Amino acid sequence: MSGHSKWSTIKHKKAANDSKRGKLFSKLIKEITAAARIGGGDVAMNPRLRTAIATAKSSNLPNDNIDKAVRRGTGELGADTYEEILYEGYGPGGVALMIEVLTDNRNRAVAAIRHALGKYDGRIGERGCVAWGFDKCGLIVVEVDSIDEDELFMVAAEAGAEDLTASNTSIEIITPFDRFDSVLTAIQETEADIQVAEISMIPQNTVKLDGKDADRMLRLMDSLDELDDVQKVYANFDIPDALLEAAA
Repeated sequence: MSGHSKWSTIKHKKAANDSKRGKLFSKLIKEITAAARIGGGDVAMNPRLRTAIATAKSSNLPNDNIDKAVRRGTGELGADTYEEILYEGYGPGGVALMIEVLTDNRNRAVAAIRHALGKYDGRIGERGCVAWGFDKCGLIVVEVDSIDEDELFMVAAEAGAEDLTASNTSIEIITPFDRFDSVLTAIQETEADIQVAEISMIPQNTVKLDGKDADRMLRLMDSLDELDDVQKVYANFDIPDALLEAAA
């Protein structure tokens, strides 16, 4: 599994904690609201909203919260306006970072990101400096003991999945961006325990980290995830499973 895939699973585990779950729900609601504001509230006509709701449901966001977020985005419950910004940069050991932001205050957002990066030997780079090394794909992570791997492979492949990789604890499915909905729907119809379901930026290559650099990288990821304006952080680190499990 890629570093980002592992980190997405760790965040899912951490969300079992009430404070982490509240932070995650807040980000999911913001994404649904932004998607509805930009493309309307009809999921059949708005792929971004459809994906945002699927991701929210996989994280157990209550349906009432989802409905209110959609209505807020369409203006029925008052309008929330956020600016979308993508920052690119580097973390410890030269790890490539892509940081998605939804904010109502650009200056506040960039100041907080610069502070977090600087604290852990990172920096913001020029636009386009790392984006070339990532591919936009669907990412679905399933608990390994919840379904037979061969069955999952058949279901995912028939629905259009691109790749499937198993580890001791999870099975990672990568889908083309435009096949995410169909693959997720097919997997939801099985008994599989879906831990992560999201549109992601998958790195083409990874940077191996250990020791102090690995510790700083994980602390940086936590620090960025804690920022209210930061929606998602993608990185191309490869850190030993033992350190990642300890972080969870």
